[in-house]
Amino acid sequence: MDKVIVAEGVSLGYNNYEMIINEATFSIDNGSFVFITGASGSGKSTLLKSFFGALKPKKGSLIVGGVELNSVSSSKLNLLRKHLGIVFQDYKLVNEWNIEKNIALPLLINGYEKSVIEKQVESLLKHVRLKHQSGKFPLELSGGEQQRVAMARALAHNPIMILADEPTGNLDDYSSQLIWNLLEGANEQLETTVVVVTHRIPQTLKVDYKHFHIEKGSIYEVN
Repeated sequence: MDKVIVAEGVSLGYNNYEMIINEATFSIDNGSFVFITGASGSGKSTLLKSFFGALKPKKGSLIVGGVELNSVSSSKLNLLRKHLGIVFQDYKLVNEWNIEKNIALPLLINGYEKSVIEKQVESLLKHVRLKHQSGKFPLELSGGEQQRVAMARALAHNPIMILADEPTGNLDDYSSQLIWNLLEGANEQLETTVVVVTHRIPQTLKVDYKHFHIEKGSIYEVN
């Protein structure tokens, strides 16, 4: 599969009268690193939601990972989501679970064996430099640390694609750089497709990337 996302004439909105994205046509290559930029309220997060089926197109065709999302069944959508890693702006960690269990969540959903889960979680805790916080709960961590847990959770099951919504929006420089390094590493070493919604593309990035910009409901590729 050369294209992991194919959108043809896609319109997105939260009601039938006002479209936030209007008849957008674009595609995202498998294994690419993609930035989606735009002013606040331009529809960046709306577009990202459509990629994991949280918002269905009002018009046009949207195919993600070979799955047509316009009329997808809930079982097929759940199957697709098992192959995605999603990093939310507000982390969406389970506060009642310690950070190990939060990281393990996609592995538990995918039915991995306990020994495999433990090994992967330990490896990821080292990777995001939180081994010293092992056993703690999300609310005992700083915002930057919580986002690093969310990042580890997104990487845990080696997804085909990571979707990240402003992953460094509220973070200090140390955590921000760590998140970018993790996303770069996933893209380069694991050939994971990475799609990031952001206000600002980091200057330190070493990978080649594609850049889409949203303005007045239209999506343009920036060269």
